[in-house]
Amino acid sequence: MQSFQHYAATALLAASALSGVTPAQAAPAVPADQTAPAPASGAPIDISSKSGPYRDGSFTGPVYDAYYGLVQVKANVQGGRIVSIDVLQYPSDRRTSRAINSQALPMLEDEVISAQSGSVDIVSGATLTSTAYVRSLSKALAQARSQGRSQAQTGS
Repeated sequence: MQSFQHYAATALLAASALSGVTPAQAAPAVPADQTAPAPASGAPIDISSKSGPYRDGSFTGPVYDAYYGLVQVKANVQGGRIVSIDVLQYPSDRRTSRAINSQALPMLEDEVISAQSGSVDIVSGATLTSTAYVRSLSKALAQARSQGRSQAQTGS
């Protein structure tokens, strides 16, 4: 599974090869006598102990039609944070759909985990699948945010 950062790093390296400017040359250097400011308390910031806005569990979104097939996702939350997305259904009966989705779905998952929300850009070339994915995910995350009776799915 390739992350967005991987694609960005690959693009940066390709651009530097074409221009002859290395990434280190392109970024401004911090003078040796200057350092980044420390946090006000002087202690390191620990973000791992903070929980996110979601309840722990697995939350399944509804099925949406992506024209070439149906899309349904399940959001998995641990420690209040989205840790993975399981794609339960996606267009896969056509060779083109399989090829597109084999690239688009991992990219969408990486972006959702990075953003910790369903507010992500659609993947160019997979517009219909991306739109259905985000719609299903948004409903799943709404369940994860709800304070009422638990709607978590545990193993389905």
